[in-house]
Amino acid sequence: MEKYRNFRLCGYVFAYYLENAALEQIQRDIDFCRQYTAMDKVYLETHRGLTDIPKEKMLAVKELFLKNGFEVSGGITATVSIGDRPKPAIFDTFCFSDPRHRERFLEIVRYTAGLFDEIILDDFFFTSCRCKLCIEAKGERTWEEFKLAQMEEFSREAVAAAKEVNPNCNFIIKYPNWYESYQTCGYNPGKQKDIFDMIYTGTESRAPGFNDQHIQRYLSYSLVRYLSNVAPGRNGGGWIDLGGASGAKNMWLEQANLTLFAKARELMLFNFASVTRGDSLPPLGTDLRRVDALLDRVGSPVGVSAYEPYDSDGEDQLMNYIGMCGIPFEPKPEFDESARVLFLAENAAYDPDVMTKLKKYVADGGRAVVTTGFVRATWEKGIRDMTSVRPTGRRVSGTKYLMNYFNIHNGNVYSAEKPATFEVLTFKTNATWADVLLCVDDYATPVLTQDYYGDGILNILNVPDGFGDLYRLPREVWDFIAKVFARGGKVYLGTDPKASIFEYDNDVFAVYNYHAYSTPIELTLIDENCTGFEDMETSAQFTEPHHKNPQPIRVGDSATFRPEPLERVFRLGIAPGEFKFYKLLRK
Repeated sequence: MEKYRNFRLCGYVFAYYLENAALEQIQRDIDFCRQYTAMDKVYLETHRGLTDIPKEKMLAVKELFLKNGFEVSGGITATVSIGDRPKPAIFDTFCFSDPRHRERFLEIVRYTAGLFDEIILDDFFFTSCRCKLCIEAKGERTWEEFKLAQMEEFSREAVAAAKEVNPNCNFIIKYPNWYESYQTCGYNPGKQKDIFDMIYTGTESRAPGFNDQHIQRYLSYSLVRYLSNVAPGRNGGGWIDLGGASGAKNMWLEQANLTLFAKARELMLFNFASVTRGDSLPPLGTDLRRVDALLDRVGSPVGVSAYEPYDSDGEDQLMNYIGMCGIPFEPKPEFDESARVLFLAENAAYDPDVMTKLKKYVADGGRAVVTTGFVRATWEKGIRDMTSVRPTGRRVSGTKYLMNYFNIHNGNVYSAEKPATFEVLTFKTNATWADVLLCVDDYATPVLTQDYYGDGILNILNVPDGFGDLYRLPREVWDFIAKVFARGGKVYLGTDPKASIFEYDNDVFAVYNYHAYSTPIELTLIDENCTGFEDMETSAQFTEPHHKNPQPIRVGDSATFRPEPLERVFRLGIAPGEFKFYKLLRK
């Protein structure tokens, strides 16, 4: 089968499989894999838990894959048990305070580097140990400070051990999908990106409704983009997993598609043994050929700049909930002063200088959307100088939303099927404007506000107590929120929550419909130099809008209004679980 032009397909062959599989079985599995896909690279695991693959077996397996035209690399999973008392560590990860554990890990690294010119660490290269040795080594530091320092130090030692055996060894660290917890377990991308030769991305989005990680399916895209901005040109690829998808293959295919939409260089299938059993590979093979053809015409991803500082946490995974509601993100570890729109959640407040940067950015004409979590975290750091909004700590639940956009001021009320719970925010009339409000009996609290500051605008997004309540907001509310995020852009998406848009710098965009049922999906075109757009697969053109949105007016006794481009709204026919790529048509 012809190789893919825009990415490589790889398989992770884990140690439990290699321990028991005869060469004849491995050959049959290779043949099955090649029947449906153009996989041409594997990572052969030398160690996992209590399993180590002997050199003779590993060399024979390596030779078999090479004979079949595969590129072959090594893999390590950092779980172990040493001595008669297990460490108090989740998943039995190594204790890097224990000399026995450290030496055992270095022994595995040296062994693997002697067999392969490239090694990837599965995402267990972290420490959750709190044994007495760790408690003593920690001292007066926080656990985060201790673990970040410890893993930085041991990462250098591990890489040095590999290079000592094999100077040409390309050493890769794979980061897991739980990015908000990195610092708590010692993952340190801010430092490790300069220690390891490459990094890799865990894009296993799982089944979000029945999972303690709160990971939303949009993560399969957003985390590739974030880590690609952490280590430009050195993010090796995305790693997907059938496990945890509740047996739903469409979720697994979404992991693959969104990983590739994010322009990952490799797509890693975990694991080779699982995907060569059952019927998961045939639909994946069909999807990959389709996506590869589309990627021939796709530029570099762009989107709303989401500031995610290294080692930060707060409002965990919120960006991915909002990404599931039609907002395109380009997450970055640095504050992007040139961004057309900035998004700052609570974790952005980890940066001690964030308010100095934010005030300058907005005063110079930028638009920032910040969350109530960010407001609380920066209350004493200067945010209250930019707005009259005040958090109260009180809560209110309701289903009716008033659209109160000052530049149009239509006063329409829209109803949701289920209530959402928000913090009550107070604000001073005409010092701050509330564009969207939750109305409960005779009381209303803002969902979205705007404040002028210098030449720019600060918007505050009131985030519900349970982030899943975001999916309960009416489509009209999300349509307006998307409009705010789209300032200076070309298009924005309007739909019930659980659809995503992905934008690229060459006038291409894609829309993914995650719904299990048919629902209207609308695309609002705001670039006045565009006449419409074209389906990149069928060549069908969309040039006649379904309707046009109201233009700005002078509200009340105001003397002026802010000009806005004419908004042309198109209805898209995208079936549940399907995606489409479009190209803008220019005058």
